[in-house]
Amino acid sequence: MDGYTSPWMTEELTLFSDSVARFFETEFAPHQERWEKQGHVDRDAWSKAGAVGLLCASVPEEYGGGGGHFGHEAVLNIEMNRALVNFGIGVHNGIVSHYILSYGTEEQKRRWLPRMASGEMVAAIAMSEPGVGSDLKSVRTKAVADGDDFVINGAKTFITNGYHADLICVVAKTDPERGAKGISLVMVETTDLPGFRRGRILEKLGQKAQDTAELFFDDVRVPRANLLGPKEGDGFAQLMQQLPQERMIIALSAQASMHRAIELTSDYVHSRKVFGQNLSDFQNTRFKLAECKTVATIATTFVDQCMVRLLAGELDSATAAMAKWWTTQKNCEVVDECLQLHGGYGYIMEYPIARMYANARVGKIYGGSNEIMKELVARTLD
Repeated sequence: MDGYTSPWMTEELTLFSDSVARFFETEFAPHQERWEKQGHVDRDAWSKAGAVGLLCASVPEEYGGGGGHFGHEAVLNIEMNRALVNFGIGVHNGIVSHYILSYGTEEQKRRWLPRMASGEMVAAIAMSEPGVGSDLKSVRTKAVADGDDFVINGAKTFITNGYHADLICVVAKTDPERGAKGISLVMVETTDLPGFRRGRILEKLGQKAQDTAELFFDDVRVPRANLLGPKEGDGFAQLMQQLPQERMIIALSAQASMHRAIELTSDYVHSRKVFGQNLSDFQNTRFKLAECKTVATIATTFVDQCMVRLLAGELDSATAAMAKWWTTQKNCEVVDECLQLHGGYGYIMEYPIARMYANARVGKIYGGSNEIMKELVARTLD
Protein backbone atom coordinates (compact mmCIF):
# COMPACT_ATOMS: atom_id res chain seq x y z
CA MET A 1 0.00 0.00 0.00
CA ASP A 2 1.39 3.39 -1.01
CA GLY A 3 2.84 5.30 1.93
CA TYR A 4 1.90 2.62 4.46
CA THR A 5 4.40 0.85 6.69
CA SER A 6 3.36 -2.08 8.84
CA PRO A 7 3.69 -1.12 12.53
CA TRP A 8 5.74 -4.22 13.29
CA MET A 9 8.27 -3.54 10.53
CA THR A 10 11.64 -2.14 11.63
CA GLU A 11 14.59 -0.81 9.67
CA GLU A 12 16.35 -4.12 10.19
CA LEU A 13 13.33 -6.07 8.90
CA THR A 14 13.10 -3.76 5.88
CA LEU A 15 16.71 -4.54 4.97
CA PHE A 16 16.04 -8.24 5.53
CA SER A 17 12.98 -7.98 3.27
CA ASP A 18 15.06 -6.48 0.46
CA SER A 19 17.66 -9.25 0.65
CA VAL A 20 15.00 -11.97 0.81
CA ALA A 21 13.23 -10.52 -2.25
CA ARG A 22 16.49 -10.51 -4.22
CA PHE A 23 17.25 -14.08 -3.21
CA PHE A 24 13.85 -15.42 -4.27
CA GLU A 25 13.94 -13.46 -7.52
CA THR A 26 17.41 -14.60 -8.55
CA GLU A 27 17.76 -18.07 -7.00
CA PHE A 28 14.26 -19.56 -6.91
CA ALA A 29 11.92 -17.82 -9.37
CA PRO A 30 13.91 -18.87 -12.49
CA HIS A 31 13.48 -22.55 -11.51
CA GLN A 32 9.83 -22.37 -10.50
CA GLU A 33 8.38 -23.72 -13.76
CA ARG A 34 10.70 -26.73 -13.73
CA TRP A 35 10.04 -27.37 -10.04
CA GLU A 36 6.30 -27.26 -10.64
CA LYS A 37 6.61 -29.93 -13.32
CA GLN A 38 8.71 -32.22 -11.13
CA GLY A 39 6.48 -31.65 -8.08
CA HIS A 40 9.20 -30.48 -5.70
CA VAL A 41 12.07 -28.06 -5.40
CA ASP A 42 15.61 -29.34 -5.91
CA ARG A 43 17.17 -30.64 -2.71
CA ASP A 44 19.98 -28.09 -2.92
CA ALA A 45 17.42 -25.28 -2.74
CA TRP A 46 17.34 -25.94 0.99
CA SER A 47 21.11 -25.71 1.28
CA LYS A 48 21.12 -22.44 -0.68
CA ALA A 49 18.45 -20.96 1.58
CA GLY A 50 20.39 -22.10 4.64
CA ALA A 51 23.64 -20.62 3.37
CA VAL A 52 22.15 -17.10 3.22
CA GLY A 53 20.42 -17.33 6.59
CA LEU A 54 16.82 -17.86 5.51
CA LEU A 55 16.30 -21.12 7.39
CA CYS A 56 15.41 -20.92 11.08
CA ALA A 57 15.68 -17.15 10.94
CA SER A 58 13.80 -16.84 14.24
CA VAL A 59 15.85 -19.48 16.04
CA PRO A 60 18.48 -18.23 18.55
CA GLU A 61 22.04 -18.06 17.26
CA GLU A 62 23.21 -20.51 19.93
CA TYR A 63 21.24 -23.19 18.04
CA GLY A 64 22.54 -22.15 14.62
CA GLY A 65 19.63 -19.89 13.71
CA GLY A 66 19.45 -16.27 12.65
CA GLY A 67 18.66 -14.92 16.11
CA GLY A 68 15.55 -13.12 14.88
CA HIS A 69 11.88 -13.33 15.82
CA PHE A 70 8.58 -14.12 14.12
CA GLY A 71 8.77 -10.83 12.22
CA HIS A 72 11.56 -12.39 10.17
CA GLU A 73 9.36 -15.39 9.36
CA ALA A 74 6.57 -13.01 8.37
CA VAL A 75 8.87 -11.21 5.94
CA LEU A 76 9.99 -14.52 4.41
CA ASN A 77 6.43 -15.63 3.74
CA ILE A 78 5.35 -12.26 2.36
CA GLU A 79 8.29 -12.04 -0.05
CA MET A 80 7.91 -15.66 -1.11
CA ASN A 81 4.32 -14.92 -2.13
CA ARG A 82 5.30 -11.74 -3.93
CA ALA A 83 7.89 -13.71 -5.91
CA LEU A 84 5.27 -16.38 -6.74
CA VAL A 85 7.55 -19.05 -5.29
CA ASN A 86 6.32 -22.29 -3.68
CA PHE A 87 8.70 -23.46 -0.96
CA GLY A 88 7.89 -25.18 2.34
CA ILE A 89 9.80 -22.72 4.48
CA GLY A 90 6.72 -21.86 6.55
CA VAL A 91 6.48 -25.41 7.89
CA HIS A 92 10.24 -25.81 8.34
CA ASN A 93 10.87 -22.43 9.98
CA GLY A 94 7.67 -21.18 11.48
CA ILE A 95 6.26 -24.46 12.74
CA VAL A 96 8.66 -27.38 13.31
CA SER A 97 11.60 -25.32 14.59
CA HIS A 98 9.32 -23.62 17.10
CA TYR A 99 7.91 -26.91 18.37
CA ILE A 100 11.48 -27.96 19.08
CA LEU A 101 12.32 -24.59 20.65
CA SER A 102 9.24 -24.59 22.85
CA TYR A 103 9.10 -28.21 23.96
CA GLY A 104 12.45 -29.81 23.14
CA THR A 105 15.18 -30.67 25.59
CA GLU A 106 18.51 -28.91 25.36
CA GLU A 107 19.98 -32.00 23.72
CA GLN A 108 17.17 -32.09 21.15
CA LYS A 109 17.62 -28.42 20.30
CA ARG A 110 21.36 -28.80 19.75
CA ARG A 111 20.88 -32.01 17.80
CA TRP A 112 18.29 -30.82 15.29
CA LEU A 113 18.09 -27.04 15.04
CA PRO A 114 21.61 -26.32 13.66
CA ARG A 115 21.09 -28.94 10.94
CA MET A 116 17.71 -27.43 10.08
CA ALA A 117 19.27 -23.96 9.92
CA SER A 118 21.94 -25.09 7.47
CA GLY A 119 19.53 -27.01 5.26
CA GLU A 120 21.19 -30.31 6.08
CA MET A 121 17.84 -31.39 7.53
CA VAL A 122 14.47 -30.58 5.99
CA ALA A 123 11.61 -30.67 8.49
CA ALA A 124 7.94 -31.58 8.20
CA ILE A 125 5.03 -32.01 10.57
CA ALA A 126 2.78 -35.03 10.08
CA MET A 127 -0.70 -34.23 11.37
CA SER A 128 -3.25 -35.09 8.65
CA GLU A 129 -4.30 -38.64 7.99
CA PRO A 130 -6.53 -40.29 5.38
CA GLY A 131 -10.12 -39.69 6.45
CA VAL A 132 -9.21 -37.51 9.44
CA GLY A 133 -8.37 -34.06 8.07
CA SER A 134 -8.74 -31.22 10.59
CA ASP A 135 -9.99 -33.51 13.40
CA LEU A 136 -6.67 -33.98 15.18
CA LYS A 137 -8.28 -35.71 18.16
CA SER A 138 -9.14 -38.63 15.87
CA VAL A 139 -5.66 -39.45 14.54
CA ARG A 140 -5.11 -43.19 14.27
CA THR A 141 -1.31 -43.31 14.06
CA LYS A 142 0.02 -44.99 17.21
CA ALA A 143 3.37 -44.74 18.98
CA VAL A 144 3.48 -47.63 21.43
CA ALA A 145 6.16 -47.71 24.11
CA ASP A 146 8.43 -50.76 23.93
CA GLY A 147 11.40 -50.56 26.27
CA ASP A 148 13.46 -47.51 25.34
CA ASP A 149 11.66 -47.09 22.00
CA PHE A 150 8.35 -46.06 20.51
CA VAL A 151 7.02 -48.35 17.79
CA ILE A 152 5.08 -46.22 15.32
CA ASN A 153 2.39 -47.52 12.98
CA GLY A 154 0.14 -45.43 10.78
CA ALA A 155 -0.24 -43.37 7.64
CA LYS A 156 -0.10 -39.62 7.05
CA THR A 157 -1.14 -37.61 4.02
CA PHE A 158 -0.98 -34.04 2.68
CA ILE A 159 2.45 -33.65 4.29
CA THR A 160 4.29 -30.51 3.15
CA ASN A 161 8.03 -31.22 2.66
CA GLY A 162 7.25 -34.92 2.94
CA TYR A 163 9.35 -35.81 -0.10
CA HIS A 164 12.56 -34.27 1.23
CA ALA A 165 11.93 -34.48 4.99
CA ASP A 166 14.80 -35.79 7.09
CA LEU A 167 13.05 -34.85 10.34
CA ILE A 168 9.33 -35.28 10.91
CA CYS A 169 7.27 -34.21 13.89
CA VAL A 170 4.70 -37.01 14.04
CA VAL A 171 1.36 -36.55 15.77
CA ALA A 172 0.52 -39.94 17.25
CA LYS A 173 -1.54 -41.63 19.94
CA THR A 174 0.66 -42.88 22.76
CA ASP A 175 -2.44 -43.77 24.81
CA PRO A 176 -5.45 -44.34 22.50
CA GLU A 177 -7.83 -44.76 25.45
CA ARG A 178 -7.37 -41.15 26.59
CA GLY A 179 -8.55 -39.37 23.44
CA ALA A 180 -6.95 -35.93 23.04
CA LYS A 181 -4.99 -36.45 26.26
CA GLY A 182 -3.35 -39.50 24.72
CA ILE A 183 -1.75 -37.61 21.81
CA SER A 184 2.00 -36.99 21.75
CA LEU A 185 4.52 -35.41 19.40
CA VAL A 186 7.38 -37.70 18.44
CA MET A 187 10.33 -36.60 16.32
CA VAL A 188 11.35 -39.07 13.63
CA GLU A 189 14.69 -38.95 11.81
CA THR A 190 14.01 -40.65 8.49
CA THR A 191 17.46 -41.39 7.04
CA ASP A 192 17.88 -45.17 6.56
CA LEU A 193 15.00 -45.76 8.98
CA PRO A 194 13.52 -49.29 8.72
CA GLY A 195 9.76 -49.32 8.23
CA PHE A 196 9.48 -45.73 7.06
CA ARG A 197 8.20 -45.21 3.52
CA ARG A 198 7.34 -42.22 1.42
CA GLY A 199 4.35 -42.62 -0.85
CA ARG A 200 3.70 -40.65 -3.98
CA ILE A 201 4.06 -36.92 -4.32
CA LEU A 202 0.45 -35.84 -4.55
CA GLU A 203 -0.55 -34.02 -7.73
CA LYS A 204 -2.24 -30.88 -6.47
CA LEU A 205 -4.39 -28.17 -7.97
CA GLY A 206 -1.82 -25.52 -7.05
CA GLN A 207 1.43 -24.93 -5.16
CA LYS A 208 2.88 -27.63 -7.35
CA ALA A 209 6.55 -26.97 -6.59
CA GLN A 210 5.96 -27.39 -2.85
CA ASP A 211 6.09 -31.14 -2.40
CA THR A 212 3.15 -32.72 -0.63
CA ALA A 213 3.50 -36.41 0.08
CA GLU A 214 2.05 -39.50 1.71
CA LEU A 215 4.06 -41.07 4.53
CA PHE A 216 3.83 -44.58 5.97
CA PHE A 217 5.10 -45.94 9.28
CA ASP A 218 5.26 -49.73 9.59
CA ASP A 219 6.72 -50.80 12.96
CA VAL A 220 9.06 -47.84 12.88
CA ARG A 221 11.27 -47.70 15.96
CA VAL A 222 12.49 -44.41 17.36
CA PRO A 223 13.94 -43.66 20.79
CA ARG A 224 11.46 -42.59 23.45
CA ALA A 225 13.92 -39.75 24.01
CA ASN A 226 12.54 -38.28 20.75
CA LEU A 227 9.31 -37.34 22.54
CA LEU A 228 8.71 -33.57 22.56
CA GLY A 229 7.87 -32.36 26.04
CA PRO A 230 8.45 -33.77 29.49
CA LYS A 231 5.73 -36.44 29.34
CA GLU A 232 3.46 -38.34 27.01
CA GLY A 233 -0.02 -36.99 26.31
CA ASP A 234 0.91 -33.32 25.99
CA GLY A 235 0.76 -33.29 22.18
CA PHE A 236 -2.74 -31.90 21.69
CA ALA A 237 -2.10 -29.02 24.09
CA GLN A 238 1.22 -28.32 22.35
CA LEU A 239 -0.54 -28.22 18.98
CA MET A 240 -3.17 -25.80 20.26
CA GLN A 241 -0.48 -23.49 21.68
CA GLN A 242 1.44 -23.32 18.39
CA LEU A 243 -1.40 -23.29 15.84
CA PRO A 244 -2.11 -19.53 16.15
CA GLN A 245 1.39 -18.86 14.78
CA GLU A 246 0.83 -21.31 11.92
CA ARG A 247 -2.43 -19.56 11.09
CA MET A 248 -0.70 -16.21 11.05
CA ILE A 249 1.78 -17.55 8.48
CA ILE A 250 -1.20 -18.44 6.28
CA ALA A 251 -2.88 -15.06 6.84
CA LEU A 252 0.31 -13.16 6.05
CA SER A 253 0.69 -15.10 2.83
CA ALA A 254 -2.94 -14.52 1.85
CA GLN A 255 -2.84 -10.75 2.28
CA ALA A 256 0.46 -10.56 0.37
CA SER A 257 -1.10 -12.59 -2.43
CA MET A 258 -3.98 -10.12 -2.73
CA HIS A 259 -1.67 -7.16 -3.22
CA ARG A 260 0.45 -9.06 -5.75
CA ALA A 261 -2.62 -10.05 -7.75
CA ILE A 262 -3.79 -6.44 -7.85
CA GLU A 263 -0.35 -5.22 -9.00
CA LEU A 264 -0.21 -7.78 -11.81
CA THR A 265 -3.76 -6.99 -12.90
CA SER A 266 -3.25 -3.23 -12.81
CA ASP A 267 -0.26 -3.63 -15.11
CA TYR A 268 -2.24 -5.89 -17.42
CA VAL A 269 -5.33 -3.69 -17.79
CA HIS A 270 -3.20 -0.63 -18.57
CA SER A 271 -1.54 -2.44 -21.47
CA ARG A 272 -4.48 -4.48 -22.79
CA LYS A 273 -6.67 -2.81 -25.44
CA VAL A 274 -10.33 -3.72 -25.87
CA PHE A 275 -12.64 -2.01 -28.40
CA GLY A 276 -9.92 0.47 -29.21
CA GLN A 277 -9.15 1.62 -25.67
CA ASN A 278 -7.20 0.41 -22.68
CA LEU A 279 -9.07 -2.02 -20.47
CA SER A 280 -8.20 0.28 -17.56
CA ASP A 281 -10.38 3.03 -19.09
CA PHE A 282 -13.59 1.09 -18.48
CA GLN A 283 -15.48 2.02 -15.33
CA ASN A 284 -16.12 -1.63 -14.46
CA THR A 285 -12.37 -2.30 -14.46
CA ARG A 286 -11.64 0.65 -12.22
CA PHE A 287 -14.45 -0.21 -9.81
CA LYS A 288 -13.45 -3.88 -9.57
CA LEU A 289 -9.82 -2.98 -8.84
CA ALA A 290 -10.98 -0.38 -6.31
CA GLU A 291 -13.02 -3.05 -4.53
CA CYS A 292 -10.06 -5.45 -4.53
CA LYS A 293 -7.68 -2.78 -3.26
CA THR A 294 -10.04 -1.94 -0.41
CA VAL A 295 -10.34 -5.58 0.67
CA ALA A 296 -6.56 -6.08 0.49
CA THR A 297 -5.95 -2.94 2.54
CA ILE A 298 -8.40 -4.04 5.24
CA ALA A 299 -6.75 -7.46 5.28
CA THR A 300 -3.29 -6.00 5.73
CA THR A 301 -4.25 -3.65 8.53
CA PHE A 302 -6.03 -6.47 10.41
CA VAL A 303 -3.14 -8.89 9.93
CA ASP A 304 -0.69 -6.19 11.03
CA GLN A 305 -2.60 -5.70 14.27
CA CYS A 306 -2.51 -9.47 14.81
CA MET A 307 1.23 -9.38 14.18
CA VAL A 308 1.72 -6.69 16.81
CA ARG A 309 -0.16 -8.83 19.31
CA LEU A 310 1.68 -12.00 18.32
CA LEU A 311 5.10 -10.39 18.73
CA ALA A 312 3.99 -9.16 22.15
CA GLY A 313 2.84 -12.67 23.11
CA GLU A 314 -0.79 -11.55 23.27
CA LEU A 315 -2.47 -13.08 20.20
CA ASP A 316 -5.35 -15.39 21.17
CA SER A 317 -6.47 -18.42 19.18
CA ALA A 318 -9.83 -16.98 18.17
CA THR A 319 -8.35 -13.83 16.66
CA ALA A 320 -5.74 -15.88 14.79
CA ALA A 321 -8.59 -18.04 13.49
CA MET A 322 -10.44 -14.90 12.31
CA ALA A 323 -7.34 -13.73 10.46
CA LYS A 324 -6.78 -17.11 8.84
CA TRP A 325 -10.31 -17.74 7.58
CA TRP A 326 -11.11 -14.20 6.47
CA THR A 327 -7.88 -13.48 4.61
CA THR A 328 -7.87 -16.82 2.80
CA GLN A 329 -11.50 -16.38 1.80
CA LYS A 330 -10.89 -12.85 0.55
CA ASN A 331 -7.70 -13.87 -1.22
CA CYS A 332 -9.68 -16.37 -3.29
CA GLU A 333 -12.26 -13.70 -4.10
CA VAL A 334 -9.71 -11.02 -5.01
CA VAL A 335 -7.63 -13.34 -7.19
CA ASP A 336 -10.80 -14.51 -8.93
CA GLU A 337 -11.80 -10.93 -9.75
CA CYS A 338 -8.28 -10.22 -11.01
CA LEU A 339 -8.32 -13.33 -13.18
CA GLN A 340 -11.65 -12.22 -14.67
CA LEU A 341 -10.10 -8.91 -15.71
CA HIS A 342 -7.46 -10.86 -17.63
CA GLY A 343 -10.18 -12.45 -19.75
CA GLY A 344 -9.18 -15.64 -21.55
CA TYR A 345 -5.52 -15.03 -20.81
CA GLY A 346 -6.27 -15.38 -17.11
CA TYR A 347 -7.08 -19.03 -17.74
CA ILE A 348 -3.69 -19.72 -19.34
CA MET A 349 -1.10 -21.10 -16.94
CA GLU A 350 1.77 -19.05 -18.38
CA TYR A 351 0.09 -16.00 -16.87
CA PRO A 352 0.93 -15.62 -13.15
CA ILE A 353 -2.68 -14.84 -12.22
CA ALA A 354 -3.74 -18.35 -13.30
CA ARG A 355 -1.15 -19.94 -11.03
CA MET A 356 -2.15 -17.62 -8.19
CA TYR A 357 -5.77 -18.70 -8.63
CA ALA A 358 -4.78 -22.35 -8.27
CA ASN A 359 -2.42 -21.64 -5.38
CA ALA A 360 -4.94 -19.62 -3.37
CA ARG A 361 -7.62 -22.26 -2.98
CA VAL A 362 -5.84 -24.46 -0.44
CA GLY A 363 -5.62 -21.54 1.98
CA LYS A 364 -9.22 -22.19 3.00
CA ILE A 365 -8.33 -25.81 3.81
CA TYR A 366 -4.90 -26.22 5.38
CA GLY A 367 -3.92 -25.03 8.83
CA GLY A 368 -7.42 -26.08 9.88
CA SER A 369 -10.31 -25.64 7.47
CA ASN A 370 -12.14 -22.31 7.51
CA GLU A 371 -15.20 -24.07 8.91
CA ILE A 372 -13.10 -25.13 11.91
CA MET A 373 -11.82 -21.55 12.23
CA LYS A 374 -15.38 -20.23 12.40
CA GLU A 375 -16.22 -22.82 15.05
CA LEU A 376 -13.30 -21.60 17.17
CA VAL A 377 -14.55 -18.05 16.86
CA ALA A 378 -18.15 -19.07 17.58
CA ARG A 379 -17.14 -20.71 20.84
CA THR A 380 -16.08 -17.32 22.17
CA LEU A 381 -19.67 -16.12 21.73
CA ASP A 382 -21.26 -18.77 23.96
